[in-house]
Amino acid sequence: MTEQGPEPRAELLLDDQLCFALYSASRAITGCYRAALAATGLTYSQYLVMLVLWEHDRAAGEQPPGLSLKDLGERLSLDNGTLSPLVKRLAQLGLVTRQRSLADERVLLVACTPTGRDLYQDAVAAQASVVEATGMTVDSVTELRAALDTLTARLRDHAPSDAVADRTG
Repeated sequence: MTEQGPEPRAELLLDDQLCFALYSASRAITGCYRAALAATGLTYSQYLVMLVLWEHDRAAGEQPPGLSLKDLGERLSLDNGTLSPLVKRLAQLGLVTRQRSLADERVLLVACTPTGRDLYQDAVAAQASVVEATGMTVDSVTELRAALDTLTARLRDHAPSDAVADRTG
């Protein structure tokens, strides 16, 4: 092993690949969330959107003006083509509102409805169920998340600028 990582191997084996381990873990945890969220009626992707909106509500206080679609997309690393249908479906379900900003009509603001806010406690229970399914301690989950955040930041910094698409359209 070198100081910078494992020695390159002469052969590529699937089970030795970091990318495959991350891919497999991502699919497994998404499946756990899918089951845990079934009672809420949210898909995993919709849950992620709602998480950002719940965070925004708590930070904004009593009268949150909503979060711009652009800011929502940046927070989730999703482009408008992916995010817009998610938000539209959440609006159809009565969980969010979509309205144009009075200051700039080009800006679409997304905000939780009271019905959307009511799902928060169910989401807390779903998240606890997934954490329990991991069999990991809270400290272990925190350490893993920190390691993944570091990995993500390093890989984003390392990627050639033309390989990283503008995710907000």
